[in-house]
Amino acid sequence: EVQVVESGGGLVQPGGSLRLSCAASGFTFGSYDMSWVRQAPGKGPEWVSTIKSGGTSTDYADSVKGRFTISRSNAKNTLYLQMNNLKPEDTAVYYCSGARGMTRYWGQGTQVTVSS
Repeated sequence: EVQVVESGGGLVQPGGSLRLSCAASGFTFGSYDMSWVRQAPGKGPEWVSTIKSGGTSTDYADSVKGRFTISRSNAKNTLYLQMNNLKPEDTAVYYCSGARGMTRYWGQGTQVTVSS
């Protein structure tokens, strides 16, 4: 059974930091490109970042570049997103996704709220 479980969300003040984790099982995590996608209230999904299966190539949306860092541990089947200097506009549900060819898996999401 495939499982993708995000954790680490919560309420943080502007300028603060959070680290999201995504624990995956039931598929060969190390051979999948992994991404974070977020959805703010009343808006469509927004791609945030992707890390290739080998872990050496990363890409970021302009809105988070320089503030967020994506990483992975293939040994632990876990994806991470370090989020620094958070802004109110980063408030969203953050989803973890794994993709290989036509196959894609999604987690249930974790809520991040940035507010004073």
